[in-house]
Amino acid sequence: MSPSGTMVAGVIGWPVAHSRSPAIHAAAAQATGVPLVYGTFPVRPGETDAALDAVRALGIRGLSVTMPHKEAVISGLDSMSEAVTALDAVNCVINTDGQLHGENTDGAGFLHGLREVTGIDVAGRSIGVLGAGGAARAVIHACAQNGASSVTVVNRSAKRAESATLLAPGIGHVGDHSSLDAVDIVVNATSVGMAETEAAGELVFPVEGLAEHAVVVDIVYHPSETPLLAAARARGLQTVGGLPMLVGQAAIQFQRWTGQTPLFSPLLEAALTQK
Repeated sequence: MSPSGTMVAGVIGWPVAHSRSPAIHAAAAQATGVPLVYGTFPVRPGETDAALDAVRALGIRGLSVTMPHKEAVISGLDSMSEAVTALDAVNCVINTDGQLHGENTDGAGFLHGLREVTGIDVAGRSIGVLGAGGAARAVIHACAQNGASSVTVVNRSAKRAESATLLAPGIGHVGDHSSLDAVDIVVNATSVGMAETEAAGELVFPVEGLAEHAVVVDIVYHPSETPLLAAARARGLQTVGGLPMLVGQAAIQFQRWTGQTPLFSPLLEAALTQK
């Protein structure tokens, strides 16, 4: 905290100028009345330790951590949460009198966003997750920790899918696209369908066999309606885009830094208007 009483936080990444996090956290500060300023800190690969030293020296209250630093920051922390230990990735750093604690709020943010926009909890529900990368692993871990009845992982690499199921002991198993037909909530945690990528415009899997009660979530938020969401919506299924997860994890970070829990809707509105 600065001598004026204003908290300082920001996001580190490379690149980072495109981040919607400043707009979301500005909305959180305004909604709660907390004196927090939030910036973007471009940090080159290999310079993570220097960035953490600066956090300590300058009294920066917290960091959001994005690619390519989510693993690299771990070695510079003083402590970390159970989720970080399980996922081997950090997306939030909290500075308490020079002691840096790492957390991963991606999975909790997914659950928070899903609950806010649909009213749905994963407890007692079957989950299907496409992908086995960092975001997919966070979702799998969070669902398993919060009472999901089963977690089916679908990925091109069976080895990586099998590894991801270990985050859901006793309820996780590897499946294929047809396995998703029986689940309650389907989550695309791959980049298929993301704008400005080789897979832009592609449908990650056919939705014709999904149950009529299925909820389809795509954590991609650019474009706001991916081919998967468009196909699911055309079938009349309930859909959720990627922004609620982004907002959810940011809201949790804000609470960790300030002790104040912001309302979800102003943050989502800020994310929607920030292009």
